[in-house]
Amino acid sequence: MPQKGQAQLQAPAATPDTRPGEAVPSLGNHHVRSLDEPHVPYNSKPPTSGPHLGNVARWGVYDQPIPNELQVHNLEDGGVMIQYDCKQCEDVIQKLEKIAKDYYKQAEVETHSRYKHIIVAPYSGIGAQIALTAWERIEKMDALDEARVKRFVEAFVGIDHHPTK
Repeated sequence: MPQKGQAQLQAPAATPDTRPGEAVPSLGNHHVRSLDEPHVPYNSKPPTSGPHLGNVARWGVYDQPIPNELQVHNLEDGGVMIQYDCKQCEDVIQKLEKIAKDYYKQAEVETHSRYKHIIVAPYSGIGAQIALTAWERIEKMDALDEARVKRFVEAFVGIDHHPTK
């Protein structure tokens, strides 16, 4: 108990997390040897951390889904996944691809640019039209909001998440 005239020490107030998306608890970054190797289930769809292969998918635009165990390593390397789940939404897909390609163009003129670390790909069953993922972070949208996509990319792309010793 403080003496008369002494200030009482208070714990600092927690800083609110104002970054885009929702935090997802970490599943760590254990490596698996193959896509078939059993591992703990992911705690988000698409995944945001957890077991993954030792290699990464090439950064770019895909017309086929990226296996979970591969994309998680891309996230660990500072990547952002922009994934969509819609059948008749060619205009949305083109806009998502353009966002990524605009970042790739920016990366071409910057030395060691973080903007190379983006993948656009389909992903079935995400429960929304668009899902943005980064390490331990997810944001889902039922309709394209380009400003939200760019805000997410800017907040998380290029941040390495390998454990430090």
